[in-house]
Amino acid sequence: MKYILVIGDGMADNPVPELKNKTPLQHANIPVLDSLAARGEVGSVKTCPEGLPAGSDTAILSIFGADPKVCYTGRSPLEAAATGIRLNPGDVSYRCNMVTYEEGAGPLEGKKILSHSGGSIEGSESITLIQDLFANPEFAKAAEAAGMRVYPSPSFRHIAVQAGADIKDISLLPPHDHLGEVVGPLLPSGNANAQVLRDLMKLAHGILDGHPVNAARRAAGKLPANGVWFWAEGSAVVLDSFQEKFHKKGTVISAVPLCHGIAKLAGLDITLVEGATGELETNYEGKARAALEALRAGQDFAAVHLEAPDECTHNGDLPGKLQSIEWLDSRIVKLLVEGMAEEGMDYRMLVLSDHKTLTSTCGHDGTPVPYLLYDSRKDTGLGLSYCEESGEKGPYYDNGAAVLMPLLFEQLS
Repeated sequence: MKYILVIGDGMADNPVPELKNKTPLQHANIPVLDSLAARGEVGSVKTCPEGLPAGSDTAILSIFGADPKVCYTGRSPLEAAATGIRLNPGDVSYRCNMVTYEEGAGPLEGKKILSHSGGSIEGSESITLIQDLFANPEFAKAAEAAGMRVYPSPSFRHIAVQAGADIKDISLLPPHDHLGEVVGPLLPSGNANAQVLRDLMKLAHGILDGHPVNAARRAAGKLPANGVWFWAEGSAVVLDSFQEKFHKKGTVISAVPLCHGIAKLAGLDITLVEGATGELETNYEGKARAALEALRAGQDFAAVHLEAPDECTHNGDLPGKLQSIEWLDSRIVKLLVEGMAEEGMDYRMLVLSDHKTLTSTCGHDGTPVPYLLYDSRKDTGLGLSYCEESGEKGPYYDNGAAVLMPLLFEQLS
């Protein structure tokens, strides 16, 4: 028996007026998922516990059976683990996003945040900007005084680590939840260290705004990555062994460091797929093939994570969200179903959105999401499609961490 998990990040949503009050899942053409749903079980589950941030960090921990109420210290330590960053006692890690502030003179506090990803900057451009920023004499001096160092990534997602940092009562907001809003009220607040981070962010904007990389991006019609944003603070985290807990060995296939970090901390393998970007244009087929190859090679469990629906929604790209959902259906799930049939292997597949990402706000929402559970050996005959409305007709679970993996592995008592 094999087990497959497919996460469409942020694909669940509320009804959208532009779609005649259907959700993207209801509007999208997803015949494979609907076929599996008709023969399987569709229900709803709460993956983001009350009192914790509604985001992929808490939600994906829950999906993998790790209770965020027990193990969650922040998003960035999970991402730091993906690249082998060691946090010493007293260290705090932050996600250090490249972001885009609106153009024009005046203080940072009066500008709006336009992009949480620096216009989807990636590769050498992002690395050059962050390395040049921390090498700038004025910024380097301020960073040293703050006890901060940076670990560059070939995407908009860098990790910063601050030694001896105080994060008690600090408020650091996720930039993707505040697009189009004035920056001033969103800047770090709550304690003295927040002012240190604010000063670094303001200094970084002044340096990055005129950087040659951003001049070239403007000339090419792209948004400049003219700022950094610290958030997702946390200290070192420990997760239980996935294999010891569920008696299954497996691999995680994703383009984002968060999933890699959770996998590494839980003792799961990580499969990197060439061309996997975390954006709409990614290697869908490569992810499906990697999962099938892992299962053929003896793994019990393969998890495929697709970031695109979430990123498209944050960017206000409804057509892109619909396209990513349809491609998840036709270029990932279809290949998985066909591949498992060719191999003649029985399997159970769990498909769900980690959290809702709302077209109305371009931000996350922590209300329950629909799940689809399919077993190749059975036909429930329920005949439901895969969407939020169908999820409300089926079983409801209020604690995803306690039920999702046991449900998939037939270990739910």
